Amino acid sequence: MSRILIVEDEERISSFIAKGLRAAGFAPTVVADGHTGRDYALTGDFELVVLDLGLPGMNGFEILEEVREQRGDLPVLVLTASDSGSDTVSALEGGAADYMVKPFHFAELLARIRLRLRTPAVRPSESPLTELRVGEVRLDLRRRRAFVGDREVELSARELTLAEVLMEHRGRVLSRAQLLSHVWGYDFDPGSNVVDVYVGYLRRKLGADFIRTVRGVGYRVD
Repeated sequence: MSRILIVEDEERISSFIAKGLRAAGFAPTVVADGHTGRDYALTGDFELVVLDLGLPGMNGFEILEEVREQRGDLPVLVLTASDSGSDTVSALEGGAADYMVKPFHFAELLARIRLRLRTPAVRPSESPLTELRVGEVRLDLRRRRAFVGDREVELSARELTLAEVLMEHRGRVLSRAQLLSHVWGYDFDPGSNVVDVYVGYLRRKLGADFIRTVRGVGYRVD
């Protein structure tokens, strides 16, 4: 069972996240101030940190800096009310594995947590991944934007997450069940066609040949 540290001073939000993570099979620990969050992150046996930026005592950027220096293998997902582009860039360049803005959908948060736990953490000497490119399709992971060539394409949060998962696993066939787990974060009725519907959306927006269907198995981006 993966242990996740939640550093969040708004009790309503932290309890909501913790409850959802417990239901998904994780073991969350909640702390409400920056200094305690820093101490827990550096000394605790956690596999991922969900970190707010605006914290009492010590802000999230300071915590992120110390975590990167002392525990470069620990992925940190920044969750904040700030939608400032400069804050996003600062957090990602500071070593954050991902960045989400409040308000958020728990299913997307859970999908990103699961994805980061399956993806090797960035070492301090490496630069965090900021872009994915397959053919003419490019995802700007910092600004959460998609492009086909030089043309920006508007994607919903769910469409962008689905494209990101497929592109990160380029060349591999992902089953519908795997995509549901990665993108939606929980199991739908096995008869649900939600994955097929969203694959159709991406094909219309990013190109008919962007996603390949492997009959009886799932989908692949080459």
